[in-house]
Amino acid sequence: MATKMTSGAKTGLIIGGILLLFVLWLISAYNKLVKEEERTTQAWAQVENAYQRRADLIPNLVKTVKGAADFEKGTLESVIQARAEATSVKIDPTNLNEASIEAFEKAQNGLSASLGRLLMVMENYPELKATENFKELQAQLEGTENRISVERKKFNECVQAYNLKVRRFPSNLIAGIFGFEKKGYFKATEGAEKAPEVDFEF
Repeated sequence: MATKMTSGAKTGLIIGGILLLFVLWLISAYNKLVKEEERTTQAWAQVENAYQRRADLIPNLVKTVKGAADFEKGTLESVIQARAEATSVKIDPTNLNEASIEAFEKAQNGLSASLGRLLMVMENYPELKATENFKELQAQLEGTENRISVERKKFNECVQAYNLKVRRFPSNLIAGIFGFEKKGYFKATEGAEKAPEVDFEF
């Protein structure tokens, strides 16, 4: 003979069902935040790779330029110093806040400016610009500057998707409980609407 469920048992089942749905939603929301944070971290790694590639090309550029005996020594030294400063700024991927991104960007902009001055001075050395080694470096630097621009854009897109998850209700509740914080963006510097030009043409 079937027994009737008491009203207390029915209430218990309803509460249990609601709690189960809440726990499932909690797990899903948490996992989505983790996924977006990992996408951001991976995008940051690609940004660092692009900047590192540029830093790795500079010693070859300096070595090539040193072959011109009367080349301005101070210009080379400023590039070497700027490269050292740029590569010394390291950011913990778990702490991609506005201040750390700004410090990284400032160091990289210093290197860009120094490299730009070096390339301007090189306009006075057509014989140097005509060498095969220099032409190869030209192509690699141009490609690297474009890659940096692309990776920065991808990073900002990942940060935007992550930050939206962190700020939107109800996932912002989970973000607050588990310590997910907004990430910083790369900000466009004046005249940075396009990738820096590395122009060796004469």
